Amino acid sequence: MPLAGKGMLITSMDVDPAAEADFNLWYDREHLAERVGIEGFLEARRWIADKAPTKYFCTYSTDTFAALSSPAYKKVLANQTDWSTTHISNFRNPGRAVGRITESRGQGRGAVMGVVRLRPAAGSQESLRAKLAGLLDPGTLPGIISLHLVESDPELSRNLTNPNDPNPGAGDWYVLIDGTDLAAVRELIETRFASPGAEVVSTGTYRLMWDLAKSDL
Repeated sequence: MPLAGKGMLITSMDVDPAAEADFNLWYDREHLAERVGIEGFLEARRWIADKAPTKYFCTYSTDTFAALSSPAYKKVLANQTDWSTTHISNFRNPGRAVGRITESRGQGRGAVMGVVRLRPAAGSQESLRAKLAGLLDPGTLPGIISLHLVESDPELSRNLTNPNDPNPGAGDWYVLIDGTDLAAVRELIETRFASPGAEVVSTGTYRLMWDLAKSDL
């Protein structure tokens, strides 16, 4: 299984260009290490847009899905550093999904990634899962390394600051495509995932900025 663990936190955002240098310094010198240091968190991978709805995208893998609602994680969320508070409160177009990694196929991971965000229709989850399972095999496709399915939990993916606000995307699913070639990833999104059996909310392609594993701390 190319993705470590069973749970994943996905975050995305744009930032004010005037604060972008300090935002990146915060992410690279404090935020990723703080999150990866939480019990149950295994690694983080930070991405920047090639062509995507938001400029920045980050994935955090956890050993179990339960780690994403654990006391250790909740404690960190309730005690943000001053640097974190400054930047998190100023995110533009923020996105956050807490989900289960239900499929992860291939061998290894790439430095470019495609994201297909899906919105399952009510009652269609089982059939959609079965259809996607057949689409997630990288086979011998050039430039494609591995593919993954993350199914968001609607309750845990609610807005942290305003949890009662309507959020129709809280239960969205994410197909993640790891590759070595942006053109190959784009082509796979446009062909194999053009009609995947659910509404396609958005697609995007990203380049890896860097990653951090627990063993790096």
